[in-house]
Amino acid sequence: MKKFFDDIKKDIKFKSAGPGKTLTEDTSAKPERAAAQSSSGTRNHRHGPSEGAQRAGAAALARVDQRQRPKVHTSQDAIRNQVKRELEAEAVALAESEKAVAEGSQVLPRSQEFSCLSVSGVYFTCPLTGASLTKSDREASIKEAIFMRFEEDEVEASVMMVHTFNKDREKVKAAVDIISKYVDNICKNPTEEKYRKIKLSNKVFQEKVRPVEGTREFLQALGFTSIMLPVEGQDEEEEFLVLTEHSADALELMKERRDRLQRGEPVRAQLDRQPQAFRASANAQHFELPPEFYNLTAEELKKEQQQRADLVEKNTMMRTKAMREREEQRERRKYNYTLLRIRLPDGNLLQGVFYAWDRLPVLFGFVRESLVDGWQPFELIAPGGQKLHESEDVALAESNLVPAALLTFAWDAAVQADIAAAGGKSPTLLKPELLESIRTMS
Repeated sequence: MKKFFDDIKKDIKFKSAGPGKTLTEDTSAKPERAAAQSSSGTRNHRHGPSEGAQRAGAAALARVDQRQRPKVHTSQDAIRNQVKRELEAEAVALAESEKAVAEGSQVLPRSQEFSCLSVSGVYFTCPLTGASLTKSDREASIKEAIFMRFEEDEVEASVMMVHTFNKDREKVKAAVDIISKYVDNICKNPTEEKYRKIKLSNKVFQEKVRPVEGTREFLQALGFTSIMLPVEGQDEEEEFLVLTEHSADALELMKERRDRLQRGEPVRAQLDRQPQAFRASANAQHFELPPEFYNLTAEELKKEQQQRADLVEKNTMMRTKAMREREEQRERRKYNYTLLRIRLPDGNLLQGVFYAWDRLPVLFGFVRESLVDGWQPFELIAPGGQKLHESEDVALAESNLVPAALLTFAWDAAVQADIAAAGGKSPTLLKPELLESIRTMS
């Protein structure tokens, strides 16, 4: 019986040993090749034992030979180990960053630790003063500018307050509708005293108008003044807003101001696109972005670490096209802004900052405003060769242009051919003010 097991053992080891080698052949075998050959035990030898004998022998051999074969490392194992090392390194860096913040020191973004940022940050322009603002101070600066506007035009300033200081658009609309109703009633019944008085304790006013910031300022701009008046059945007087002037000219002016309130829009800081020209550079596709570009908090960054680890496991599974598209959409929602560079025919680069949800016409408009001959038709080609069309109302994020991308500019070939045939010269590209500040990309 022992001899039978020894014969089976020798036969199985012979089959799993792989192909033979000559004495001059390199003895270093690749793991993948060895693994493939060790698993191909289904080949039949002309004089080998029967299949039943092989199974019996293999079971016996497992009991006799307890030695464990060395593990063959697959490509997936290498990927997992590499990602694990990267995640551990990032976790250590994140912990050090949080520790430094807790100790009160200023920590540079990881991108600044190794190279200069592609753009120093995200900035905005106040439409009322033209001042440059950071993301953190833009709301306070706009409020201050609106309050300063009261000295020039209290109606305009109060309209700005109503539409800018209140985030709930439904509540703003309800308050505007009620104030418009006040004005309509006065204009239709100019001699009726009851329509020119607003009782501040009135339920509708208390619930719909008073909570909306700026409404009282607007009513005062219309001509209403605060007066304490007696109320029938009450010992104490109550506050009313009373309109004393009701001439024909005053009523027409009131209608015009009501219309301004209805047409009002929020005052929002405008994104500074920071247009910048660069000379031709081999680093055109290298982007280092500031933290403001990412729509992630510190807690979300930690979750991102775990999600990246889970992604390794997901990559080993078959996913449908719909599943991949949903994941791509989630990835794009992580970004607030995008940094785009356009490579021009002369090799120079045009750079600008955009919202991730800006549409393609906004991008084309930015390029046109930067060109001397922006009226001429041109094309923008995205990475991968996809042509972008100015007529398509598609967000930059949906066009896979976030958080950064390098595009290629090309004049319309047919138009350029007509210009050349007519003896015309190639159009000048960037405007002088951009060329005056052109830089070399670091």
